[in-house]
Amino acid sequence: MSLLSERTREIYDRNAGAYDGLRNRALTERAWLLRALADVPDGGAVLDLGCGTGAPIGEWLLGQGVALTAVDFAPAMVEIARRRLPAAEVLVADMRALALAQRFDAVIGWGSFFHLTPDEQRATLPRLVRHLNPGGRLLLTVGPGAGEVTGTVAGDTVYHASLSPEEYAAILAREGAPVEEFRPEDPDCTGHSLVVARRNH
Repeated sequence: MSLLSERTREIYDRNAGAYDGLRNRALTERAWLLRALADVPDGGAVLDLGCGTGAPIGEWLLGQGVALTAVDFAPAMVEIARRRLPAAEVLVADMRALALAQRFDAVIGWGSFFHLTPDEQRATLPRLVRHLNPGGRLLLTVGPGAGEVTGTVAGDTVYHASLSPEEYAAILAREGAPVEEFRPEDPDCTGHSLVVARRNH
């Protein structure tokens, strides 16, 4: 599985166009995105972490009037996202080494964070919290429990992993961003598992 995890960027780069054509645009994510933005001020800064090709989430975020920064580590995905999101700052960046010169009122990692290995997730969570303003929320798709599984991107097998809900809670609490909610396999959101945390200082 570790070898497969190292191929994630290559898989998304190779399949960027196909991924864009296959990506569900129904925005079943809306309720969770609204949760992440609940206390974001007008024009507040939002980070779309692993933005893919910018649809539907990036487009929706811009429609909410936020100042959007969108990052992805696959250059081919970013190329499409830049064309689609001209009002956003769209960057090639790896969340494992994220070091942006600003903080955000919300950080959203939908369909991205769970591609990291368990050890990478443990190392990356504190980095994500450091990019939040006090009171800012972090929204991540994860797994329902600890483990490694596979998914597909345009027919290619891709790596997924998750920590346990208890470990997410422990790490985030230690970093000053306690978990507000963990929802395993939400039936109203095509079975996604979600964690929402909020930075308290």
